[in-house]
Amino acid sequence: MQFNFERYIIQCMETSKHPLPTTSIPPELLGPESLLLDNQLCFALYSASLTMTKIYKPLLQKMGLTYPQYLVLLTLWERDEVTVSTLGERLFLDSGTLTPLLKRLESGGFLRRQRAVHDERQVIVSLTAAGRNLRNEAQAIPLHVSCSVGCSLDEVKMLTQELQRLRAAMAGNIG
Repeated sequence: MQFNFERYIIQCMETSKHPLPTTSIPPELLGPESLLLDNQLCFALYSASLTMTKIYKPLLQKMGLTYPQYLVLLTLWERDEVTVSTLGERLFLDSGTLTPLLKRLESGGFLRRQRAVHDERQVIVSLTAAGRNLRNEAQAIPLHVSCSVGCSLDEVKMLTQELQRLRAAMAGNIG
């Protein structure tokens, strides 16, 4: 029995929470073109993410941070004293990935973790004075990154919103 790619695509679209009309299936989804690397949304996102991380790396190295650590600090600068689970939800990270990041930031003196008084199962993460002060040093990073991407600030904002919409749509189609 031969695999029917067109039927597979149609079934995926019918079971998706955001299906496309089957009459609008572009030809590149149905043939050999569908497997070209440059036609893959996943690769465009992955390679853009790698490139973005390379832009951030020298900026963050000056501060003694990795990109994931920077994301944790960004989250805490928005809202301090949150639970580990809240932080994980905000960053789309599981506790197995987040806990080592938090330990390194804690050993660097940027944050502290404490058991919640009202529920010892919860761990509250809060910034130290050094963590709060690091925000001043980080202020120039977004502008530097915006200049590096070669887009206007409006384009960056629109692209960010579109990627957030895409992430939400994809998350709505996960199991």
